[in-house]
Amino acid sequence: MTTSSPPSSPPRPRWGETIIEWLIRAAGVSAVLIIVLIFLFLVREGFPAFTENSWDNLFGRRWYPIESLYGLLPLLVGSLLVTIGAVLIAVPLGLITAIYLGEFAPRWQRELLKPLIEVLAGIPSIVLGFLGWVALAPLIQNAGAPTGLTAFTGSVILAYMALPTIISITEDALYAVPEEYRDGALAIGATQWQTIWRVVLPAARSGIVIAVMLGIGRAIGETMAVMMVTGNAANIPAFGGGMFFQPVRTMTATIAAEMGEVASGSLHYSTLFGIGIVLFLITLAINSFATWLVGGRGRKNKF
Repeated sequence: MTTSSPPSSPPRPRWGETIIEWLIRAAGVSAVLIIVLIFLFLVREGFPAFTENSWDNLFGRRWYPIESLYGLLPLLVGSLLVTIGAVLIAVPLGLITAIYLGEFAPRWQRELLKPLIEVLAGIPSIVLGFLGWVALAPLIQNAGAPTGLTAFTGSVILAYMALPTIISITEDALYAVPEEYRDGALAIGATQWQTIWRVVLPAARSGIVIAVMLGIGRAIGETMAVMMVTGNAANIPAFGGGMFFQPVRTMTATIAAEMGEVASGSLHYSTLFGIGIVLFLITLAINSFATWLVGGRGRKNKF
């Protein structure tokens, strides 16, 4: 004679998990919503700059608001020069440092250097700008530059500010590579450097790309330090080997320097918000390119 088991009771709803899931969804949606609202605010305030200005004036070679000249080209060139210089300095140095800490440095040295590198990220940008103005600018001028407040000075300061981000994220990406990858490469006769170059770095590619993109974002979005050490000259440097050693003005520095002096609703006011729109789109393009690069590599590696 078989006894029937009592019917199982339905599972109790786990209200804690449900609440946490909804909070996570709300956080994700709110982040996207905030970004959309910021962009819409920029468009509302800056759109008259693209409709009331002629395109020849808006993308001209002169930024001189007193004469109603709002050429964005010198500001774009200045931002591009400073950012490219910072990337050329920070990316190789940051990657080499991260590889050394993650693959070569002994444990005691890693535990000593890692906190020091992370502390660098907490130094206020105004302090770094002051140091660049007082200490670095005279050195560059004594080396033969016409002035110490140049695009190169800004690039060095921005590279210093981007280094902690690049080093920390790249090192974490290297740690995430399974140890079996290294053991397998060494087992078939590869040297340590071959293992790092051909196995570890490709496996950590996505994290390295993210580190570089965040470093570029830090460089292109910095304001106070750049405003102090680049000379704030809204002109296009002469093309050549000395173009990095001439004063420039970036888009962020222009917004910070002039926003407090303009009347709300004026064309100058709208043009400054138009610069903000351009910065927003440049940042979006950089992030989209990084997403495409990481995603494209990942899809290729699957097949």
